[in-house]
Amino acid sequence: MILSDLRSYLKQQRRIALADLVIHFNMDADALRGMLDKWVSKGSVRKLPLEPSCGTSCCKCDATLTELYEWIDK
Repeated sequence: MILSDLRSYLKQQRRIALADLVIHFNMDADALRGMLDKWVSKGSVRKLPLEPSCGTSCCKCDATLTELYEWIDK
């Protein structure tokens, strides 16, 4: 996958969780973060603040994968 593939998918989805990107692109989360950081530095994507937990105490959600990213139209 290249940056343009990620850009196209982000434009289509508008807002997406890192976990969904991991599944869609079948890539490691850290590799995707590096690519996302490139778009963030260009001002095309923003990382949204983490939502509060769901309120349960199961701890099944990996907090590192609940990161949300949003494409910004310029």
